[in-house]
Amino acid sequence: MAESISKGVKIVVIGVGSVGSATAYTLLLSGIVSEIVLIDVNKDKAEGESMDLNHAASSDTKSRAGDYPDCADAAIVIVTCGINQKHGQTRMDLAAKNAAIMQDIIPNVAKYAPDTILLIATNPVDVLTYVSYKASGFPLNRVLGSGTVLDTARLKYILGEHFDISPDSVDACVIGEHGDSGVPVWSLTSIDGMKLRDYCESKNHSHDDAIYHKIFEQTRDAAYDIIKRKGYTSYGIAAGLLRIVKAILGDTNTKLTVSTVGDYYGVENIAISVPMKLNKSGVHPTDQIPLDEKETELMKKSSRQIKSALKNLKVE
Repeated sequence: MAESISKGVKIVVIGVGSVGSATAYTLLLSGIVSEIVLIDVNKDKAEGESMDLNHAASSDTKSRAGDYPDCADAAIVIVTCGINQKHGQTRMDLAAKNAAIMQDIIPNVAKYAPDTILLIATNPVDVLTYVSYKASGFPLNRVLGSGTVLDTARLKYILGEHFDISPDSVDACVIGEHGDSGVPVWSLTSIDGMKLRDYCESKNHSHDDAIYHKIFEQTRDAAYDIIKRKGYTSYGIAAGLLRIVKAILGDTNTKLTVSTVGDYYGVENIAISVPMKLNKSGVHPTDQIPLDEKETELMKKSSRQIKSALKNLKVE
């Protein structure tokens, strides 16, 4: 499938810092695109990254530096540029500065690539997905954020570590904000096809809310812990972006917890993460997952938090 996808498919990555460069490298190794264009305010950096990528190419995929006109005919434009989260900052602390950056960048993308799909990875990603939607004028299905795809991957990994099993055996997800108010959906979590409680009973594991709360704290705080140690995160989000790109280009109808614009849990006009279906035309709603009462209340709280950030930015 990769060969049929790669012919004539161009992906643009805007911003070649730690996330953008890791994303470009991940795309290159995947072999699913024929051309990767890197755009950055630091043109020398974009050129240097492109040169380095071409020397790593094990396929016919080519990389080059470009500018906004090079977004023309791109299947997907991935936006990773912006102010990075520093140790001690929350993602929401970045909102004002990065919203201004999006409001400058996105109209340029829309001018040259009016039919592309916008994939936002810059934080706070839910807020900036909404800002990008408004700035682009694109239909809902062609603007999405990386959302809680990374949070979900982290939760599955940590659960796998806890139970000493492969994360592939874990069916779990985080929804809501990609941030401190994200919601782990424990009521639907399963391992090896068994509900979490049933699995714990079958393996003589403790089924304790305190344990799961600690596991989610590890998930929620993973970025802070990584940033404290290495200064930034990059590989996890790059892998998450690749999963999204594969679902779109492969026209797979895969469900992923991406951030999309809509009305959620009584709050209008926000972007937030819930499972959505991805295919070549973009992102589409699917059946709403059933949440228990506590999870529903937490989602309402998460939705209100995102709305509050948008109000502060005067973007509604």
